[in-house]
Amino acid sequence: MGTFRALFVEKEEDRCFTRVAAITEKDLPPGDVTIRVAYSGVNYKDGLAVRADGKIVSAYPFIPGIDLSGTVEQSADERFRVGDRVLVTGYGLGVSHFGGFSEAARVPGDWIVPVPDGLSLREAMIIGTAGFTAALSIERLQDNGVQPGLGPVAVTGATGGVGSMAVALLASLGYEVAAGTGKPDAAGFLRELGAAAVLNREEIAGAVHKPLQKERWAGAVDPVGGPGLAGLLGAVRYGGAVAVSGLTGGAEVPATVFPFILRGVSLLGIDSVRCPHETRVRIWERLAREWRPTGGYDRLVADEVGLDGLEQSLASIIGGESRGRVLVKIS
Repeated sequence: MGTFRALFVEKEEDRCFTRVAAITEKDLPPGDVTIRVAYSGVNYKDGLAVRADGKIVSAYPFIPGIDLSGTVEQSADERFRVGDRVLVTGYGLGVSHFGGFSEAARVPGDWIVPVPDGLSLREAMIIGTAGFTAALSIERLQDNGVQPGLGPVAVTGATGGVGSMAVALLASLGYEVAAGTGKPDAAGFLRELGAAAVLNREEIAGAVHKPLQKERWAGAVDPVGGPGLAGLLGAVRYGGAVAVSGLTGGAEVPATVFPFILRGVSLLGIDSVRCPHETRVRIWERLAREWRPTGGYDRLVADEVGLDGLEQSLASIIGGESRGRVLVKIS
């Protein structure tokens, strides 16, 4: 494969800095399959990976990027052949294993999902970990009885990657979506994705310190966590559920048991990192076919950058300035 470019993060004492460097195949970590990377995406974890206080990466220098899509270049795994279209999300990619911000990546075969027919490599990374997490959340809500027509479903952090994907997917599946955001100027964007109502964070969470509130939500997708999750739980209708997948709002939740024991509310934990392979394949097939949102995936892209334009995008996602998905065109 010769030489190729990758975004390296290096650490000196209490400071991290990034640079695009030319490396060779021998610099890649062990793995069964070498992939020519076409696209990646910018996620919150990627922003943490380039911060000295991010607590995501333990050894430097490092190549971040928790997502990638591309074509197989070399394979020692009989399940994959040269030229196959594949994607990788989760596991140790971009955290403990060199990630997708590189023109080539080598990974274990068990991490790989074939890109389903109906999805391009570009669309796979518009979806990425964010869309996959949103879809996992929706499937879990459906499995717990939260179906269209039962009432509005709240989405917190609705302008972020998981939130915006959840709004688009829920709306296309026939749900009434209430999108919560701290960015009033994003109301038009969220309505274009299908939100029936756009509310500020306080309206979505309600009275955070009140154990039970008026029953408002049939369910909720929450990639934010923190005190607002307690408010959501107190406002969910009898038998409803909240799918939580993040902690950008904090790890502590000042909740009580009352929503669970008086209204039968369920709190559903969503993990996209160690998710079983068969679940991954099923979710990606659904995203390629019956769950494809009205209008497609392109409208979720807020920006498209290359390796040389990544630094600002990584800073923006940590600063809460991003909207929708930032796509990274690798090669």
